[in-house]
Order: sequence, then C-alpha cells, then structure tokens
Amino acid sequence: MRDAEAQALLRQMLDAAIAAADPATVLARHLPEKPAGRCIVVGAGKAAAAMARAVERAWPDVDLSGVVVTRYGHGVPTERITVREAAHPVPDEAGHRAAVEILETAQRAGRDDLVLALISGGGSALMTLPEPPLTLEDKRAVNRLLLASGLTIEEMNRVRRRLSRIKGGRLAQAAAPARLVTLAISDVPGDDPAAIASGPTVPDPSAGENLSPLVARLGPNLPLAAREILLRPPVAQPAFTPDCRMIATPQMSLEAAADVARAAGITPLLLGDALEGEAAQLGIVLAGIARAGALHGTPVKAPAVLLSGGEATVTIGDRTPGRGGRNTEFLLSLALALNGHPGIHALAADTDGIDGTEDAAGAMIGPDTLAAAGKAGLSPRDHLDGHDSYSLFDRLGTLIRTGPTLTNVNDFRAILLG
Repeated sequence: MRDAEAQALLRQMLDAAIAAADPATVLARHLPEKPAGRCIVVGAGKAAAAMARAVERAWPDVDLSGVVVTRYGHGVPTERITVREAAHPVPDEAGHRAAVEILETAQRAGRDDLVLALISGGGSALMTLPEPPLTLEDKRAVNRLLLASGLTIEEMNRVRRRLSRIKGGRLAQAAAPARLVTLAISDVPGDDPAAIASGPTVPDPSAGENLSPLVARLGPNLPLAAREILLRPPVAQPAFTPDCRMIATPQMSLEAAADVARAAGITPLLLGDALEGEAAQLGIVLAGIARAGALHGTPVKAPAVLLSGGEATVTIGDRTPGRGGRNTEFLLSLALALNGHPGIHALAADTDGIDGTEDAAGAMIGPDTLAAAGKAGLSPRDHLDGHDSYSLFDRLGTLIRTGPTLTNVNDFRAILLG
C-alpha cells in the first residue's frame, strides 16, 4: 500500500468514527415519548449545540425551550433553544453565567414538564458554578492544575464534582419534581455517566469518599478554598434513579471505523475503547504490538489495522511545555518506537477536532516521519521531551485539521499494518 493510499484510508476511518457520533443522525432514535406539556432543554458540552438542533428538528410539534452551553466556535443556529458559548478547557465568566442560567432554567420546571438534559464531553469546564467559598478564579486555577497533574479523567472528575454546585447530580436535583431524561455522548472510558461532564444529572458515586489522597497529589499550588472543600467530611446525597441514555460512544465509533477497514480488505483489531496512561508510554506499548503484527502475524496478520480509543494523559511537570496535545504526543512517541519500520502508518486524533488547546485534531505518521524530521533539522526526541509534538508535525505538514466536529467521543487511534 502506497503512502497516499494508507493516509487516505486512515482519514476515511477517522471520518467514519466522527460520523457515527453525529447528533444529527443518532440523537432522534433515543428521544423519550413526546411530553404532553412543555419540554425544557438544558445541557453542556462540545456537542451540546448540535444536540439541541437535533432535538428541534426531531420535535417540531413540541413546546421546546431552554438553554445549553458549548465551546466557543462550536455553536450552531437554533430556533427555540438558546445556545451560549464559553471557554474550554479553562472556564471563564461566560461559562459561569451559562451555568447559573441553566440551573435556574431547570428549577423553573414543573411536575408535568419534561426536562431533557443534553450532556457531552467538555461540559465540566463549560458549565462552571463553584461551590462557595470557591471563586471562579480559584476554579480556573484548579482546572489548570488538573490538566497538568497526570490524574486520570476519573480522578479529575471526583475533584470537579466536589467543587461544583451543578455537577455530581445537582442539576437533576434542581429539576425535581419534573421528569428528567439525559441524552449523553460519551467521551470517557467505560461510558460512565457520572464522568461525562462530571455527571450533572446522575448521582455522584464518590460523594462519600475521602478525597485527601487526591489533595495530596495535587500539591501545594491547590487553592486554599478548594483544599478546604475537598477535605470536608463527605455528605451523603439524596438517592434517585436517573434515566440516562447513551446516544454515541467511543466503541460505536471504533466499530464504524472497523467497517471501513473491512470494506477495504483490511482486518480490524479493536484493542479497546478505554486505553489510558501517559501518552508517550502508550505510544511505546502500541508500537510493540504493531511490530509483532507486522513481523510475526500476531495478534493480527497484515494487512490489518489496530484501532483504539480512550484518553491518555500528559504530565507536564515543572518545565515549560511547547505546543501539543495527547494525540500528537502519542504519535511522536509511536514514531520513535517504530523507528521507521516499513509499512506501518498511523493516525491519532481527538474526535472533537481539537487536540488539547491547539487548532488541529491530531496528526499522521509513516515510515518516513523520522527521516523527514531529520531533513527539516528537527529532533523528534527533543520535541517529545519538551512536549512540543504539534510544532514538529506542523513543520512536516502532517497535522489533521477538521475544525470543530460538533461531537466528542474522545480520542481515536488507528495503526495500519500495510
């Protein structure tokens, strides 16, 4: 398989993975029975606006109103549901105002109303309502600390839920006694609804846990107000049974990509939708699996593609980082570990279209990546050590720019054994 063919096939698989999570095509079949009265829509996340538009199109004859918040640049035109935009991944005042508006909107629901919550990844930062005495600036500092901490997404969400007046089931409590149905797009390992946007409409499974170990790991830079809240004796929540429906998940997207591979005569091997750990270490591990397949035909014989999802982490430490996200860092580590192995190409991207805070979803590599970097006067090892993977792939012209996809089922990785 020529380089251009491999790259085109990898891109087709990414496009299929994103399309499988498009609210415009997947949301309507998960809607509950139409309410006799009002339907009040609330929501947050990178897909929230696209989900709101899908609800409007599916229910033209229903009395719809409400408000959702999404990331700047991810809004779409709607007619009956208000769309707000705010900052991600570090929250801003717009996200705080939107959270207040969403909570007040839910509180106005009556017993005969349906509250429809549209939840997707990114909602934690976009819908920010700090627990007193925490301030918005404190919350911003906590978010920056979490992003550089190396904590897993599940551990981050334990902290976020405890520091919020709207997450960890508190939005659901505000909507009572109205009926509440949540439609969610999963961006987390295991599709745990308590972890998606920090679970605003489901009970907090860590409500009774002692979070002092996480406080210790976050270190002395944790704001004092946050430390005080996290170290308070846990308080039990009122019990309730949520109606939460997953309309798109990482596994569904991996299966869509696998269908593309099969149609091209390539054997797909799904390694899992919840691969976690340091991005650079994950690159080394998957390089080992890819080499085994290419050389020995195990665990799969070429031509084949290794597909995986999940959310890796990047621990920055004390040094000032360069530019990049977890997907480009994974790919640069993978390229170094493969060391130009013939016939192996790979793609890694965030399905929301933004890897970290950059303007690219991810990138591609091939057998010639390291050689091309050398010709350009670049040191792949130095770029990896400096967390500057974006800059290297930008120079090589192998970044993938999709723009906002208006959905989010976490990271997508494909390693093609040609």
